[in-house]
Amino acid sequence: MTARKNIAVAVVGLGWMGQAHSRSLIRIPTLFSDRNFNPILRVCADFDLNRGNQAVADFGFERSTQNWQDAVEANDVDAVWVCAPNMLHLPIIEAASKAGKIVFSEKPIGGKPEQTLEAFKIATKNKTFTGVGYNYLWAPLVLHAKKMISEGELGEIIHFKGRFFSMYGSDELGLLSWRFKFDQAGYGVSSDILSHSISLAQFLIGEITEAVGMKETTIKKRPLPSNNSSHYSRGKIGDPLGEVENEDFASMLCRFKNGATGTFETSRTVVGPESENLFEIYGTKGALKWNHESLNELLYYKKDNILETGYTKILGGDRFDFHGAFVPGQGNSLGTEDLICIEDYSFLTAWVKGQEFKPSFSEAVDVVSVQAALIKSWESRKWETVKRLS
Repeated sequence: MTARKNIAVAVVGLGWMGQAHSRSLIRIPTLFSDRNFNPILRVCADFDLNRGNQAVADFGFERSTQNWQDAVEANDVDAVWVCAPNMLHLPIIEAASKAGKIVFSEKPIGGKPEQTLEAFKIATKNKTFTGVGYNYLWAPLVLHAKKMISEGELGEIIHFKGRFFSMYGSDELGLLSWRFKFDQAGYGVSSDILSHSISLAQFLIGEITEAVGMKETTIKKRPLPSNNSSHYSRGKIGDPLGEVENEDFASMLCRFKNGATGTFETSRTVVGPESENLFEIYGTKGALKWNHESLNELLYYKKDNILETGYTKILGGDRFDFHGAFVPGQGNSLGTEDLICIEDYSFLTAWVKGQEFKPSFSEAVDVVSVQAALIKSWESRKWETVKRLS
């Protein structure tokens, strides 16, 4: 057996995503026997002392700190996972990159498009190996959809529909956490969840060349938070309120370089769809539908099936990439954190092997370049050309 490289990890930010990546790093040795590395949870950083101490106890980090600089600049750390609030990403990435670490950042890697570009430039200058958390790309059936499209199963792609409706902000008593503040989160759903739809579209279909859209803030005030509250925490009627500073809803029309058209819509305040991240792809020979709420199902329509028309349901199973590492057989389901585990495993595997990893910060710039055109269209109320930020 080839010797495995020990990789010492720092995780910065211990909200859900920081905890999810910590769990995934713990799970990798139990799932991927062919791995060429062993992750070591060296240090975690969070401004909440209790949360850091709990992570040491629960996840097995060797130590915790309230100062993220101590974690990312530590001499005994090889890799940094950036899971802090959006507007902290850039300074953390800059410090980790200059310290010679490899860097995996949750999206968006900057709260605003120009910050994402700056992070990319810093990483490029320091020759930093990077990855970004567009985790839905790693669903085995999304990877299979990519293969079907590449092999021409759908023919010429005509149209892409992307929608990400989530209810995480639908409660008017949901607290005014950092996600709703421009100085801490940057833009709203266009950064937070539309970015997932754009990343899926560009992964599956290709480059977006022009866009136009609109935005709206539907819940304009929320109860002020106290202590370390999240956007899932609730206030009470009569609590003092603060202004929501970024968008709850965004929609976009677009054109792809290959001539296909696209429609996108995203919201954090709708009632009904709880985490409906879906795409529909229409080609001259067939169509595909996938929805994160049922991520182990891919619907396929084949045009020349004359007698038995309609969509065929393809169930996930160990015949698809990565699925068998978690459960054997067919129809046995994966969950969201399994996708994060696949993502982390693939990132570290690529680094140890000296291979390219995508999505990297370069692909993040591709995503925010579309977002920048969309934001420009909010003001101009016209179609805007997507120009790759540089």
